[in-house]
Amino acid sequence: MSDGGTSRASAFEREAARKTAEGLTYLSGFGNEHSSEAVPGALPEGRNSPQRAPLGLYAEQLSGTAFTEPRAHNRRSWLYRIRPSAAHPAFTRTDNGAIRTAPFTESVPDPNRLRWNPLPEPAPGTDFLAGLWTLGGNGDATQRSGMAVHLYHANSSMDRVFSDADGELLIVPERGGLLLRTEFGLLHVEPSQVALIPRGVRFRVELLDTASDGGPSPSARGYVCENYGAPFHLPDLGPIGANGLANARDFQAPVAAYEDVEGPVEVVNKFCGNLWTATYDHSPLDVVAWHGNHVPYIYDLRRFNVLGTISYDHPDPSIFTVLTSPSDTPGLAGVDFVVFAPRWLVGEDTFRPPYFHRNVMSEYMGLIEGAYDAKAAGKGGFVPGGGSLHNMMSAHGPDRETFDRASAAELKPQKVDDGLAFMFETRWPVTLTPQAARAEHLQQRYDDVWQGLERHFRPLH
Repeated sequence: MSDGGTSRASAFEREAARKTAEGLTYLSGFGNEHSSEAVPGALPEGRNSPQRAPLGLYAEQLSGTAFTEPRAHNRRSWLYRIRPSAAHPAFTRTDNGAIRTAPFTESVPDPNRLRWNPLPEPAPGTDFLAGLWTLGGNGDATQRSGMAVHLYHANSSMDRVFSDADGELLIVPERGGLLLRTEFGLLHVEPSQVALIPRGVRFRVELLDTASDGGPSPSARGYVCENYGAPFHLPDLGPIGANGLANARDFQAPVAAYEDVEGPVEVVNKFCGNLWTATYDHSPLDVVAWHGNHVPYIYDLRRFNVLGTISYDHPDPSIFTVLTSPSDTPGLAGVDFVVFAPRWLVGEDTFRPPYFHRNVMSEYMGLIEGAYDAKAAGKGGFVPGGGSLHNMMSAHGPDRETFDRASAAELKPQKVDDGLAFMFETRWPVTLTPQAARAEHLQQRYDDVWQGLERHFRPLH
């Protein structure tokens, strides 16, 4: 895949993107039936598809689920645009670059515990799409099941438009802010936030001039979960009750904004694992008004309402689930998105880091900032931008250094607020791509972190 004909954005362009991002307003609520218009009167009243749509616009429905799925699960939006999506030339195949799609058949699933350092710095002129790098995944995109784990690194804004017919994209920035220009409007996402682009929605990624810490941002870096299965939704709370975990009101959708641009625009479509390209004679980000619930959104992970023990023992990590994509088996997710946000630890007579365990689910963990309380940081450790994979039934848990420290710690209330980690957890093993299995940034001898866990057994006589 080429670099898209892009060049490094100038400081002026990034500053302009930053000012645009900081001035955005949003619509609040997860799964809501939102409506928005960039021009008054653009939304028809009382019907979706009048004989003549207002202001000379075209009415178009975008369906993220089948028409006949239950109302509670149905996702669709009506768009009122300058030109219909059907007005485009034929697509032709283009190079896939480092993007791969399930089924992953070039390797066999690996039971070993694996960990990677961050992606190396990208080549000059790398935009978000050119900088996508697939680590692995499972399922089959053509059957709309499973998921893929990608990473991205970029140092140039996109001047092309991208859409993914294979799945929705959960973007988790680790370094550098992003301005996402979508068909529905604009989203501003920084590290400690996530953005979701629904299946089939077109968007462009622009890099911002500074990172979230106010320093220069020569490049952006992060993680992407491509969910082939049912759209993410909020997990049921069961005995927790009506409140807690991720609150629906904290999810933010864009207000309508459109581009009225005539001239050549490259549009790239990911379809059944391959990239296809076409050159439009106008921008497809030309939606003047819309209503529905198949919409992009952002969420601030620091607003997650963490629940935990106030007596003893460590709760299962499922208590940290932000979003879930259900499968045909109740309670068994195609993929869960889990966050380890700042929280208090107060358990009495309790080993407070995550316990040693083997899990039928497979876990890919990433680190957004700071350190994770079960893994040592520093050189050769678990660092922001890196990631680890523990496939199903692989034994894992705190490393020796963490175990020794936690076993001897004074059990007073402890605030964990120096890190932000997450997991993509999935029902099937994650099969690596060959590029991930052979990557130079794959850490060697990861198993050594559990060496030195000494025998302490002393039979009572």
